[in-house]
Amino acid sequence: MNIITDILQNKIIMAMLLIGLLSACQGEVTTHSTQAQLQTVTTQSLTLSNSYQHTQEFTGTIRAGNTTGIGFELSGKLKSLAVDSGDSVEKGQLLAQLDTRLLEAERAEIDASLSQNSADLTLARNTLNRSLELQKQGYTSEQQLDELKGQLNSLLAAQKRLTASKLANALRIEKSSLLAPFSGVISKRNSNLGEVVALGTPIFTLVQNRNPQAFVGVPVKLAQQLNTKQGVLLKVGNNSYTAQIEGKGAEVNPVTRTVPLRLSLPIDAQVINGEIAYLIYETDIQQNGYWVPISALTDGIRGLWNLYVITPNNDLEADKGTFNIERRDIEILYTKEDMAYIQGALKVNEDYITQGLHKLVVGQQVKRNTNVAAR
Repeated sequence: MNIITDILQNKIIMAMLLIGLLSACQGEVTTHSTQAQLQTVTTQSLTLSNSYQHTQEFTGTIRAGNTTGIGFELSGKLKSLAVDSGDSVEKGQLLAQLDTRLLEAERAEIDASLSQNSADLTLARNTLNRSLELQKQGYTSEQQLDELKGQLNSLLAAQKRLTASKLANALRIEKSSLLAPFSGVISKRNSNLGEVVALGTPIFTLVQNRNPQAFVGVPVKLAQQLNTKQGVLLKVGNNSYTAQIEGKGAEVNPVTRTVPLRLSLPIDAQVINGEIAYLIYETDIQQNGYWVPISALTDGIRGLWNLYVITPNNDLEADKGTFNIERRDIEILYTKEDMAYIQGALKVNEDYITQGLHKLVVGQQVKRNTNVAAR
């Protein structure tokens, strides 16, 4: 019986030893498994800034220095069109002509009248001279001389009238040719060949391709801060230019509640009339805060946002390389592209998680990615 009892006791002891060993192994496996499941996060350090640059954009349009609808100063039939839409022209270049046959016929009639007047004047002068000689001999009365002098003066007045008519006719013929008042580009042709146009009807729309300008509306407060001849940044398409303020409007636009600014661009600016322009205005806002990526922010409550920071794990039994996630309420002061300027319950050089927030929860233990340098 004693032998059997000893055997049973030995088996019980060995069983307890085996259970202890299995428990120890299981605990070690659990510990290693927990460490293997810790998520690795990418972090950066918070750097305090004393101010941020606030960028504002105001929309306007490009306008050529001159955009003019040009036409004839008299009515008539279009005889020829020398240019068309899209053509570049120089100042004084011929653009179109009217049919001048009626004016040329009028000029021929005036020339004939002048010739007749010249012959009449010659006759009147000769008659008057002979009458003056006869008067010396007592053969001509004073009445006859007065009549001859009156006739001569009337012919001289007629000559002046005909000369003026000829000049007016020449001017109308000259104005039957439409010339470019300035260098530019024909943006539109409004009439066709052979069409009878009325006085002042625009035949072309001419856009000056030099001295481009932009008109941009800005708030009253900003307009009061800007000065004439001040340089500002203007963006048109993919190009940026330094424009100069040429003038400020004297009244507020009743619809947009803005003050119009007239800006001059460089002469070689590659812009098109009517193109959209953006006035870029930057101001320094003196306010402490931190720049962080927008991807590091998550929605909070009461209009606030949250930033996840990590703090060292104080559990002595835990691995020293683990951290706890804490949530901090922050306020967004300004955003620019993919960055946000924030302030809140934060400390300088505190580490925050930059991305992957949807996989994390507050209080979770994580490991830091040591391969990414904090900035």
